[in-house]
Amino acid sequence: MKASPQEIASGLDVERIRADFPILRQQAHGHPLVYLDNAATSQKPKAVIDAIVRYYERDNANIHRGVHYLSQQATEEFEAARKAVQLFLHAARPSEIIFLRGATEAINLVAQTYGRVHVGAGDEVLITAMEHHSNIVPWQMLCDEKGAKLRVAPINDHGELILEEFERLLGPRTKIVAIGHVSNALGTINPIAKIIKMAHAKNVPVLVDGAQAVPHVAVNVQELDCDFYVFSSHKLYGPTGVGILYGKQALLEAMPPYQGGGDMISSVTFEKTTYNKVPHKFEAGTPDMSGAVGLRAAIEYLNKLGMENIAAHEHELLEYATQKVSAIPGVRIVGTAKEKAGVLSFVIEGVHPHDIGTILDQEGIAIRTGHHCAQPVMERFGIDATARASFALYNTKEEVDALLRGIKKVEEVFA
Repeated sequence: MKASPQEIASGLDVERIRADFPILRQQAHGHPLVYLDNAATSQKPKAVIDAIVRYYERDNANIHRGVHYLSQQATEEFEAARKAVQLFLHAARPSEIIFLRGATEAINLVAQTYGRVHVGAGDEVLITAMEHHSNIVPWQMLCDEKGAKLRVAPINDHGELILEEFERLLGPRTKIVAIGHVSNALGTINPIAKIIKMAHAKNVPVLVDGAQAVPHVAVNVQELDCDFYVFSSHKLYGPTGVGILYGKQALLEAMPPYQGGGDMISSVTFEKTTYNKVPHKFEAGTPDMSGAVGLRAAIEYLNKLGMENIAAHEHELLEYATQKVSAIPGVRIVGTAKEKAGVLSFVIEGVHPHDIGTILDQEGIAIRTGHHCAQPVMERFGIDATARASFALYNTKEEVDALLRGIKKVEEVFA
């Protein structure tokens, strides 16, 4: 669907951008595809697809181990991707960037290395009531193993963190804070800088789950002063199966390895193994080199568009969609924080979210339905699930209008 003049004026030529995404040209069930499931995974521009194909056609070889030409080429491409991520997050050095399989693995790495060393019996890990399961379960596992306690800071009826309660829960036994930058189920943007400052005032390190943040807002880990920051490539218009852990150099150097195997060692004998330096200490085995190359291409694509322009465009879409959807009788938006990213979760009175998703799908509209791997959030609002539309840089107000027509059709079916 074509961009409106207002969207072009906001800083992005959305019609030109949509042409960069081949998958958006197709139809679904005889209707133009309206893809509003970006919080689950974003679509990939041709620049990313081409970069992956080019890597396999030109550079494919194992990295860090070979003296031959292709291995050197592949190593240069992989390390150039690490440098691109460093600059994207404004980290101090490339060695603070660890390549993994996703944000989930990155959180597990911190829990099973830093956490195992620093969390003991009677200690506490502090999270919030709006976390994704990936930022709950690893800490539950750690607490169960160590005899520690998982503390949960509550949220209000708008889906905002109650900062006074969060600060109250920061105590002498708190060993780490783990918090989402943006809620995947509600869209809430947490005041991360303020939260980190609160935690650091009590000498508590902070891990930030940025999986839902990096596609929408510019992130500067040095300005935030976070200790760890994680995100996934596939939500950032890059390939699946690639994730990033940023950690402060001193913390990474002090942490034990996460997995054993090739490339994370300096030397191996049957008596003793000496581990490699950071970042390689945490990158056992052959990594997804093509995925790293694809992530670099995605970052370069976003840099050309400008994160500020992307954020402004998505904010316009969210405001427009919020105004229109909230005006439909029988529809309730779940998550009404003042500061939100491009997520619109809603329920329709008397209609199960799965039925909403099924009917919208028949109209060519892709949304997500369910608990969104955030069951405690659903429990907080007294519901089992929501329907969730989530926006990206290639979405348009015309697509929001299609969503509105789809919602009204759902209500007609269940009238």
